[in-house]
Amino acid sequence: MNNEINEQVSGSDGTLRSAGSTPTQAKKPATLHKIFIGEDGLRAGWSLLIFVALVMAIGRGANFILHRLHAPFLKPGLEISPMMGFVAEGLNLFVVLFLTWIMSRIERRPFSVYGYADKRKLSRFFAGFGWGIACLSLLVFTLWKSGFLVFDGRRVFGGDVLRYGAVWLVGFLLVGLAEESFSRGYAQFTLTRGLAGFYRWAFKTRYSVPLAFWTSAMVFSILFGLGHSDNPGESPIGLLQAGLVGMVFCLSLWRTGSLWWAIGFHTSWDWAQSFVYGVPDSGLVIQHHLFAAHAVGKPILSGGSTGPEGSIFAVG
Repeated sequence: MNNEINEQVSGSDGTLRSAGSTPTQAKKPATLHKIFIGEDGLRAGWSLLIFVALVMAIGRGANFILHRLHAPFLKPGLEISPMMGFVAEGLNLFVVLFLTWIMSRIERRPFSVYGYADKRKLSRFFAGFGWGIACLSLLVFTLWKSGFLVFDGRRVFGGDVLRYGAVWLVGFLLVGLAEESFSRGYAQFTLTRGLAGFYRWAFKTRYSVPLAFWTSAMVFSILFGLGHSDNPGESPIGLLQAGLVGMVFCLSLWRTGSLWWAIGFHTSWDWAQSFVYGVPDSGLVIQHHLFAAHAVGKPILSGGSTGPEGSIFAVG
């Protein structure tokens, strides 16, 4: 892990400790205080417990309201409208950023420490954006040339191409921001912080932070993959692919110290898949996409109703 993340995890409370200070100079903390507060502030376990409790409370409240309003829920064959996409993803993004801000106030840490601090935000984002389009286009090209994907023509023309292209680009930017913030933002930072302390105590190793980071990366990549199981038309290959790409995003977080490369990749992958090529994205299809295409052949090869992500070629 680079020095920036290492410093964030190891001493993110912002206090400066003198090299010459000794434990005897400070008053011994009470037992109850030690249960809740560690060297870097509120202990990670309590932080995660508060965060999860807030997520569950808001989730239950949102589901209750949506049921009362008879809001449409995702189901096979339903094409997502721009309004539906903006409302759903906009709310998701607001909730995760709001809860992250709350936890930053509770822990007295800068909001940016959870993966948003990067002097090269734009360059990271656009680098990831380019890689996302390139990788998705290579996958689609492979399926097309192999006969597992057939294009049926265009769906939008003229000014509607720019109009709906821009609308869906913003929509999938919300998706990228929301999902990366939730999967690899506050929660992964906090689990890494807690595990690093445990590994230091249990194994007395100087590699506690790298071990903690990759342990939490595996945990949240698995959860990220399983989280796609609620999407209609999702498949085991699609879940595996989502988990693996989660590890790729964790690698970018490790290398760059921020979420911005992953946000760019996530945004363009979904946008190119859904709008440009018009194929299902984890079984979901949007309205007003540029091209129309359908899978041909065995789902394990073509991806079937899941889309290209459900093809074994995506895993390779």
